[in-house]
Amino acid sequence: MILYDKDIREPLFDFLESQYGKIRILEEKTMGRARADVVMITEEALYGIEIKSDQDTYARLARQVKEYNQYYDYNYVVIGTKHAYHIEEHVPDWWGIITVEYEGDYIDFYEVRKPTRNPKINLKKQITILWRPELAHLQERNQLPKYKEKSKAFVQAKLLEKVDEETLHKQLLETLFERDYTTIQEAIDAYKKKRR
Repeated sequence: MILYDKDIREPLFDFLESQYGKIRILEEKTMGRARADVVMITEEALYGIEIKSDQDTYARLARQVKEYNQYYDYNYVVIGTKHAYHIEEHVPDWWGIITVEYEGDYIDFYEVRKPTRNPKINLKKQITILWRPELAHLQERNQLPKYKEKSKAFVQAKLLEKVDEETLHKQLLETLFERDYTTIQEAIDAYKKKRR
């Protein structure tokens, strides 16, 4: 049976939770000029996960790999059996590889290769994942001025300049874990109102 992207997602999330415990999943996250299929947040790291079902090709993968490498501490590619023999030619050695296939009535995952720490990670890119109210919270948490009239990019640069990388990375992960999509528009509106 052929597996499509939509068939893979929910069982994949269950598999990842069984492997990593407490996780948060974000889907279809824009990063630079590409889009991550899945972003997994753990208490220690951000994972970028690209799904290549049996229906997908490698046409965009080189560009996607370049973008993933700037944003995520670890990266995975999840592949259908069609790609199993050639995937290692298309992703760096530090990427993890998970295969997916039907096993009777259920979908089975197998971790072919565990990911190792991404040597190209860029905290300057990673911090762009945060929304403006989340950045304001980090400013307050780190006793920085409010910079009300300054741009989002200015605030990101100040956080990177004033807060050590390890602390900022930890705070970024905590912030993404706490993100509430049901109240974000209210938070954005409240933030904009304060700026006026």
